[in-house]
Amino acid sequence: MRRRQRQEDDLHNRERWLISYADFITLLFGFFVVMYAISSVNEGKYKVLSETLSGVFNVPQRSLQPVPIGEQPVMPLDYPVDQIFPDPVMQAPGQREGVVMDRGEIMHDIAIQLEEAFDDLIYRGVVTVAREERWIEISLRNSLLFGGGDAEPHYDAFDIIERLSVVLKDRDNPIRVEGFTDDLPINTPRFPSNWELSSARAAAVVRMLAINGVDPARMAAIGYGEFQPVARNDTLEGRNRNRRVVLVIARDPGIRSAIR
Repeated sequence: MRRRQRQEDDLHNRERWLISYADFITLLFGFFVVMYAISSVNEGKYKVLSETLSGVFNVPQRSLQPVPIGEQPVMPLDYPVDQIFPDPVMQAPGQREGVVMDRGEIMHDIAIQLEEAFDDLIYRGVVTVAREERWIEISLRNSLLFGGGDAEPHYDAFDIIERLSVVLKDRDNPIRVEGFTDDLPINTPRFPSNWELSSARAAAVVRMLAINGVDPARMAAIGYGEFQPVARNDTLEGRNRNRRVVLVIARDPGIRSAIR
């Protein structure tokens, strides 16, 4: 009896592969059925589906067309290419959104940009922006640009000049840079008097503006020394106000004739 049971078990084990084989054949049959169903397109049902989708999404109906293979002839355009893709319009200085501004509007625009660029320093009282009919004045304390008795710009001056250049470099307005000092005398080998010191500081600002992209032909540098104060020189605050560099931005072209 034990031997017979062992023979039946061996026979059962040898036939187990049929289960896996049957499963494989069933899956393979299902696979080919699905592939056949995908490859067989019912044109009538496709058109019904296409019309339904066209109605829902409100797009033009598309017909069944074969996918083009290989090189296709280029159809001529109904319009010139430059009308379909026009060249970009470059906005020149003195224009805002394609509208040409007159000189008064340009000056107003420059003043607004200067006030926005230096709003923090204007709030601190070390920069002032004044508007006149024919020019704009922006006054910078010397402490923002130079050390005492020196005409070499210090580190903080580069940020100040960069802000100025961003506003001024794409314009054509003449610019005169004026240097002023207090009445404390100076007598060094480089600066025998405040004339030389104020002129050197104005020239240094002009040079830095030119390096940052402002056209040198638009600019002039002049030194007034201590002879045009805006405050009393007998107080520390008054002397600080007198030590300044002023940029005069004229409305009309022509440095010699346009600036006061």
